[in-house]
Amino acid sequence: MTHETQGSGQMEDGVFVVLVIIISLAFALVVEPFFGAILWAIIAAILFMPLNKWMLAALGGRKSGAALLTLLVIIALVIIPSILLAGALIQEATVVYGKLQSGQINIARMFADFQSSLPDWASRGLRRLGITNFNAAQRMLTTGITASFRTLAAQAFQIGQSAFGFFMALGVMLYLAFFLLRDGERLVERIEGAAPLRAHHRRALVRQFVVVVRATIKGSVVVAIVQGIIGGFAFWALGIPGALLWGVLMGFFSLIPAIGTGLVWVPVSIYLIATGSTTQGLILAFTGFFIISMVDNVLRPILVGRDTRIPDYVVLITTLGGLELFGFNGIVIGPVIAALFIATWNIVANMRAPGGIEGPLTGTGE
Repeated sequence: MTHETQGSGQMEDGVFVVLVIIISLAFALVVEPFFGAILWAIIAAILFMPLNKWMLAALGGRKSGAALLTLLVIIALVIIPSILLAGALIQEATVVYGKLQSGQINIARMFADFQSSLPDWASRGLRRLGITNFNAAQRMLTTGITASFRTLAAQAFQIGQSAFGFFMALGVMLYLAFFLLRDGERLVERIEGAAPLRAHHRRALVRQFVVVVRATIKGSVVVAIVQGIIGGFAFWALGIPGALLWGVLMGFFSLIPAIGTGLVWVPVSIYLIATGSTTQGLILAFTGFFIISMVDNVLRPILVGRDTRIPDYVVLITTLGGLELFGFNGIVIGPVIAALFIATWNIVANMRAPGGIEGPLTGTGE
């Protein structure tokens, strides 16, 4: 083969690589509006793949039937309850807003009652910090909420479009989840075969991705749901208004490591005790400390086990960073990127170790 032929071949290979990159970027731009739907379709397929395999065996190998039945289970167990919860949450938020507008919920009076019940040294500390003008705080809060609702009302058409977009994304998610459940293993094999990596590196990274997604959902979302339900029930049983809102807030904060549900129940317990509702406050504090908080310590190891070995501080930083960059989807994306980062650098470390070029990947949770 002449140098001219080799040079021509190298140039053609380079042009082809550039073409592959351009087409891949163009494809990414096209599907970007449905990024969330694609992500949650992949998550649903990963989480329910064991159930799909069981269905497949029960149906004698009929892939489409097994995928359809698994999809119906996803709709019944996840989609419908989520939509019902969102509707109830919107309804309760509307009620709370109405009480704020009518004065039934008077934040200034609540803070004033709280301050008057504090010891003198605590009241002096609040005054030194300038935390005394509660009427102004209430006006600012009420004005902000009112402006938000007016903006929503003025953009009813956009809200309708958003609702349409939500159901379209939901349809795309379910449609894609069906094909991932039916053909997922074959797709993974093709992706592994196309990736320009050594075989054991490809398998390790794919395995790490699956493990982290399962661990994140089981160890974070499931725990958050349980803690939110327990917290919301505790608020409802104690007669505290807005129990559903408080429960959802606790579930959300539970997703953020090192912050947790205490950001909700601790201040409420202190307020109840300080304003004379001592029994309610003590019961809520007991429930929060011994039940809600313990759920994380007990349930997470059972659900996750040794699936992931990501340090807590890395999980905290990447979860917050993921929320900042990707919104709610970042709860999954952040830890997954962290796990793949650690796995990739473990590969580099193994390659640089003496005799470790083809060594096994460590830290993958195996």
